[in-house]
Amino acid sequence: MKLLDTINSPEDLKKIDREDLPNLAKEIRKLIIDTVSKTGGHLASNLGVVELTIALHYIFNTPDDVIIWDVGHQCYTHKLLTGRRENFATLRQYGGISGFPRREESSYDSFDTGHSGTSISLALAFARARDVKRNNNSVIAVIGDGSMTAGLALEGLNNAGTLNSNLIVILNDNKMSISQNVGAISAHLNKIITGQLYNKVKEEAEWLIRNIPAIGGQMAKLAHRVEEAVKSIFVPGRFFEDLGFKYVGPIDAHNINYLLTTFEGIRKLKGPILVHVITTKGKGYRPAEDGANSFHGTPPFDIATGNFKKGKVLPTYTEIFSKTLISMAETDKKIVAITAAMADGTGLDKFAEKFKERFYDVGIAEQHAVTFAAGMASNGFKPVVAIYSTFLQRAYDQILHDVCLTNLPVTFAIDRAGIVGEDGATHQGAFDLSYLRSLPNMVLMAPKDENELQHMIKTAIEYNGPSTIRYPRGSGEGAKMEEELKTIEIGKAELIRNGYDIAILAIGNMVYPSLEASAILSNKGIDAAVANMRFVKPIDRDVIKNFCKKTGFIITIEENVLQGGFGSAVLEVLEEEGLNNIKVKRIGLPDKFIEHGSQSIIREKYQLTPSAIASTISEFLKSNKITLIKKDRLHRLKTNLYNFSL
Repeated sequence: MKLLDTINSPEDLKKIDREDLPNLAKEIRKLIIDTVSKTGGHLASNLGVVELTIALHYIFNTPDDVIIWDVGHQCYTHKLLTGRRENFATLRQYGGISGFPRREESSYDSFDTGHSGTSISLALAFARARDVKRNNNSVIAVIGDGSMTAGLALEGLNNAGTLNSNLIVILNDNKMSISQNVGAISAHLNKIITGQLYNKVKEEAEWLIRNIPAIGGQMAKLAHRVEEAVKSIFVPGRFFEDLGFKYVGPIDAHNINYLLTTFEGIRKLKGPILVHVITTKGKGYRPAEDGANSFHGTPPFDIATGNFKKGKVLPTYTEIFSKTLISMAETDKKIVAITAAMADGTGLDKFAEKFKERFYDVGIAEQHAVTFAAGMASNGFKPVVAIYSTFLQRAYDQILHDVCLTNLPVTFAIDRAGIVGEDGATHQGAFDLSYLRSLPNMVLMAPKDENELQHMIKTAIEYNGPSTIRYPRGSGEGAKMEEELKTIEIGKAELIRNGYDIAILAIGNMVYPSLEASAILSNKGIDAAVANMRFVKPIDRDVIKNFCKKTGFIITIEENVLQGGFGSAVLEVLEEEGLNNIKVKRIGLPDKFIEHGSQSIIREKYQLTPSAIASTISEFLKSNKITLIKKDRLHRLKTNLYNFSL
C-alpha cells in the first residue's frame, strides 16, 4: 500500500516514520502531476512546496495550529494531507474541490485566499485573536518571495514587528512569482542566500566565546555589540530583524530533515519569526523545472513530453493585444507597457523582448503599477497597463485618484474579464464594468471579437484621457483581421442585426451569443435586433432611445455582475430620458461570487449561452403578455417611418 493511501488527516501523517517522508513526497508529486495533467491547474508552485507542506503538518498540530497560505494556489499537498485525497481527481472541476483554500471545504483551510500579499496581515490578526482568547496555538503564514513585493505584505510585516505576538512567517523563496521576480526585494533575498557563510561563522564564534572560562559571558555581550555593527554592513537578513523579526535561514526546503529540525526549534521561540526557505518551482518534474512560467497555471498536458493539450488553434485575445501593441509601438516611441508580475499572462513578454527600455514589470504591486503609469503619462508618455480584471481591483483608489482625477491618458488593458473558469470565485473578472463605470473621465469599452479589439487598442492609446478595454480569457471568435488599424468613434455603437419586436443590447463577448440567440428567436417568429454597444461609458444614448421608440422592449446582456454594470447604465439612460414605459430585462451574472468550473459550464448555469438567452427573452415576452404575429416584413418597412442607421 502506498504511504499516501494511509493518510486521511495530519494525525495519520504523524504515524509515518521520518525516514519514510521522502518517499511520501515522491508519491504526492506523482499524484499532483497525474491529476493536473488531466484537470489543468497550478503545477510548478505546488511541486515546489511538497516537503515544506509535509513538514508543517508533521510538526504543527493543525487545525488548532493555523496555516494561512498566501494566494493559496500552492495548497494541493495541503489538501491531500487534510482529508481530500479521495476527491483530488475533482480538483478545479465544477462541483469538485477548489484549487485554493476554502473554509467551506475543510476546517484545515483557515481562510479563503486567492490574491497575493494577504497572509501576513491575516496571520497577525489570528495571532492577536489567539492572544486575547489566551490560547497558545501557533499561527503560520506561508508567503512567496513574489508576494513579498505586495504593499500589503510589507504593511503586515511592519505591524507584526511592533505588536510582537508569537507569529511564524515562512518566506518561500523560489526566485519567482509567476514570471521571474523583479525589484530590490528580490535582489535582497538573493543576497541572503549568498550570506550563509556569515551565519555559520557567527554560530561557531559564539560557541567559542561563551566557552572561555570565567570571562565567556562578558565577552559574549561585547561580541554581540560588535556583531550588531557588522551585521548592519554585511548581513542582508538584517532587513527583517530591523522590522522586529527573528530571522532563520535560508534553509533548503527540499530536505525534510532540515525542515523538521527547524520547525521543532522555532515552535518554542517567542515573538515574530521569519523562516527563509529555498525551493525550486516545478521540483521533480523536469518540464516544469525548466519552464516554471509555462507550468505556473497550466492547461492539461502530456506527462511524457510536457506538451500542452490544445483545443482551438484560434489566436487568443491576449495574443492579439500583444501583437497590436507591438505594432503600434514600432511607430510610436511614446508607448510604454506596464504590468504587475504578469508579463507572460498578459502577453507583454513579447513586448519586453522587442522594447526592453519601454517595458516595466513592477512586481506584484498593482497600486504602484497604476500610479507609476500616471506619472509616465504626466511626462508625455502613453502608458498601457495590462492587468487581469480580478487583480486590477486592488488598484481601485489609484485609478480614481491618480489617473481619473487628473484625467491622464492611461490605457488599461483588462485581461481575463468575465468568467475565467476553474480558478473560481477569487479570480472571476465579474466586477470591472461596475467598479470602473462610476469613475469620472473614464472611457470603458469591450470588443465583440479580436478584430475589434485591435481597433480599440488604437482608439484607447490615441484618446487623450483614461480608457479601459476589457476582453475575455481564451480564444477569439475567428473574425477576419483587418490589416489597417482604425479609430472607433468614442461612444458609438454598431448595429449587427435589425429587428422590430425586441432589441438586444450586448457588450463585449456577449455580442455573438446574442446574435445566435436572435436566430433562434427568428425561428419562433420573434424579430430581434442586435446591437454591439462597444462602449459602456460613454454609452450610445441615441441607439437606446431609437430602439425604445422602435420596439419598446430592451434586453441587455453582459458577462459582469448586474449590480452597477452595463444593464444598469442602460436603465440610467431610460430614467434620465424620461422613458419610463419601456420594458427592460437585464441578463448577466447574479449578486454572488461565481464558483469554479469550466467557462462553458458556468455560462450554461447562469444562462449566458445562445439557447438560454433566447429562452429568457421568450419568457420575458410571455410574462409581459405580448402576442407576436408574423407580419409582412416589406409592409412593416414601408409603414414604419423609422429609418435606423449608424
